[in-house]
Amino acid sequence: MALTNAQYDAIMRVYNEKQLRHRRQRDEHVKDAYERIPQLAQIDAKIAEISIAKVRARFSGISDTTNLPEAIGSLSQERAKLLHKFGYPGDYLELQHDCPICQDTGYVENQKCSCFKRAEIELLYDQSNIRDSLKEENFNTFNLNYYSKDLINKVTGLSSYDTATLALKRCKTFIETFDTSFENLFFYGDTGVGKTFFSHCIARELIDRSYCVIYFTAFDLFDLFARHTFSTTEEAKELHSNIFDCDLLIIDDLGTELTNSFVSSQLFLSINERMLRKKSTIISTNLSLDRFSEIYSERTFSRISSNYTMIKLFGNDIRIQKKLLGGKKNESGN
Repeated sequence: MALTNAQYDAIMRVYNEKQLRHRRQRDEHVKDAYERIPQLAQIDAKIAEISIAKVRARFSGISDTTNLPEAIGSLSQERAKLLHKFGYPGDYLELQHDCPICQDTGYVENQKCSCFKRAEIELLYDQSNIRDSLKEENFNTFNLNYYSKDLINKVTGLSSYDTATLALKRCKTFIETFDTSFENLFFYGDTGVGKTFFSHCIARELIDRSYCVIYFTAFDLFDLFARHTFSTTEEAKELHSNIFDCDLLIIDDLGTELTNSFVSSQLFLSINERMLRKKSTIISTNLSLDRFSEIYSERTFSRISSNYTMIKLFGNDIRIQKKLLGGKKNESGN
């Protein structure tokens, strides 16, 4: 999705602040240099004078043989010599820019400058709620060797390793087709088998591609709903807009919150509203499917099972393995 108005305004405020800061800096430089070198003010006044005279002559039809570039060039050289003589850099009186490509406007020929795109991604990381986690949990640090080839799912006949391999492939397909295919993912399985890690891997890739991803633990999401459901403030409206309209919403650890009728209704609302808007959602839970249906209602489970790709992970607790191994593992399975 395109940046929201609030997100776009936040980025443009930074650009406006940059421009204002550099203009103030230039004004301070001019004041300083003029006080020390009065001739500079005379040179700049002469440049302005001949420029204005040239424009007036052109519009009035008066012949003017002044070679404007040559005249300005000569005066500029004189100015540069004076600056150098007094120990100033040659561009001391020029307006500086953080980005010389767009000159701190954010755009080049009506297209977003590379610096704007970087700012956009930084903002998306800040608003994702998991910036720090994504530094450690991404496809570059993912390791299949934490999944056993000896643990077999009796229903599928697949090992923990094979199941995780298929899940990894499913996640990468989800990313590659994100633009063209509306899909939702539902990770379930015991604690420590990589459900959150897979979600973080997807989040990292999509944010780097400038998609808006927002992560919430179930507890935090429903706490926010509880505090803002009956509020009519702009903050509440923006909150609901972000939750329902972001490109990807991740609801992690569903089932760890205090569940009641309010939570169940808000979960259904979130799922249903995002489906209507064709916005993808990832849900992870430690609950079994039967238990999930019992807690959140058959209606909610039916909506999920019919519209989400269900991915069950199993195996030994990876967090415990990492602690026992000191974070070390054969990296060949990354």
